[in-house]
Amino acid sequence: MSAIARIGKRYTLVIPKDIRKRIGIHEGSYVLLRVMGDKIIVEPLPDEPFKVLGRVIGKPYDEKVDEKKALEWLMKNARS
Repeated sequence: MSAIARIGKRYTLVIPKDIRKRIGIHEGSYVLLRVMGDKIIVEPLPDEPFKVLGRVIGKPYDEKVDEKKALEWLMKNARS
């Protein structure tokens, strides 16, 4: 699927509705922008990153527990 879009004021880019629907993004969604050669790649990021994190670590993410562990790891390894 392809579409032509125009860069607006302040370099805004409006993604056509058909493309937004196809990749499942909406106002407020986060996307990852990458440059490959002379092309810009736009990749949608998950709307609920903590659910994705839970799938990755194999258990539901618990901010009170997991945030503390992450901070401890960071403090230990940042000094190295």
